[in-house]
Amino acid sequence: MKLEINKLKPNKDNPRIIKDDKFKKLVKSIKEFPEMLELRPIVVDEDMTILGGNMRHKACIEAGLKEVYVKIAKDLTEEQKKEFIVKDNVGFGEWEWDILANEWDSVKLNEWGLDVWENEDDKEDENIYTQKIETPKYEPTGNKPTEEELYNEEKVKELIKKIGLSNIKKEEKEFLIKAAYRHTVFNYKNIAEFYIHSNKEVQELMEDSALIIIDFKKAIEGGYIALNEKITQQYIDEYGE
Repeated sequence: MKLEINKLKPNKDNPRIIKDDKFKKLVKSIKEFPEMLELRPIVVDEDMTILGGNMRHKACIEAGLKEVYVKIAKDLTEEQKKEFIVKDNVGFGEWEWDILANEWDSVKLNEWGLDVWENEDDKEDENIYTQKIETPKYEPTGNKPTEEELYNEEKVKELIKKIGLSNIKKEEKEFLIKAAYRHTVFNYKNIAEFYIHSNKEVQELMEDSALIIIDFKKAIEGGYIALNEKITQQYIDEYGE
């Protein structure tokens, strides 16, 4: 059902807020994709107090909407309402970063509010970092994958074929063919498994190519990981030059 937006009451006990750049992205998203609001209506109780969607409600006002889609949750106890408010804001699960990196447009993901890389606002908020740096541990789970199972070049081949059939200059073709290899899709789970089962020489070459990062300091020196000045100093203080 649809209701006038001014009939809804923001929940003073809402524990989650979205501000600054992320809030602007939410407003922009609502303006560009208003159908989303019908698919995911704001949840209210019988008193029209918002239980789920407080920030969407605020963003809708900012976007100039006069009405919003609403779902009324009836017969909930006060305890259930509090539980719903928290659970509605809990992000269960985790992102599959390999799929996001290979199959999705990172610019679009950023516009939609997903932090796919460190932005300038994040760099200024240095309190979110700690001195302790832990490297993930990987345990082998099966047999060594074949080389063909480490990557997918279907998009690369498609682009190279298209470039080859074009009427552009030879030098331009050579450049674009080199650039086409950027679309190689790497299977990092298989790459980790391949690394575990490889000899020392192959492992070192994989590390040099940043396919696998084992030595954090080496990764920084190789330019595979960049740290801002504050974090760099913390790292030096903790682990030395």
